[in-house]
Amino acid sequence: MSFSILQQIGDAQKKASVVDVRSGDTVKVTQKIKEGEKFRSQVFEGVVVRVDRKESHTARIVVRKIASGVGVEKSFLIHSPLVEKIEVVRRAKVRRNNLSYLRERSGKSARLSGKDFDRAAVNTLKVEEKEPEADKEEPATEAPVEETKE
Repeated sequence: MSFSILQQIGDAQKKASVVDVRSGDTVKVTQKIKEGEKFRSQVFEGVVVRVDRKESHTARIVVRKIASGVGVEKSFLIHSPLVEKIEVVRRAKVRRNNLSYLRERSGKSARLSGKDFDRAAVNTLKVEEKEPEADKEEPATEAPVEETKE
């Protein structure tokens, strides 16, 4: 298979718009969970430790939180249909993409310094409207045919 075909298939799986998530952000990820025949929504709130392949259809974030004194990390595929919503709650100033050093820290040493940001602007999704292919078609005009004399 050629790379362009694989890229078209991957792009078809992407969501139209996604929130700009960076490492160091505190996010609320709402995920659909199937229990038997029913679906329910579950919210996981924590610090984004890592962002992988941001422009790809396999974009992934790793979110870490402390639950009952135990560190829990969960990986979310951003373009997955099971991820309903990602909301940025807080943004921190960090200088690297992978914050793996947070795993060994707890309490005050695990704090990240906050950074001012426009919460409403970050969490609004910009929907890009694609024009249908049928509207773009223009009527074909025939070029004048020149007659040559022999």
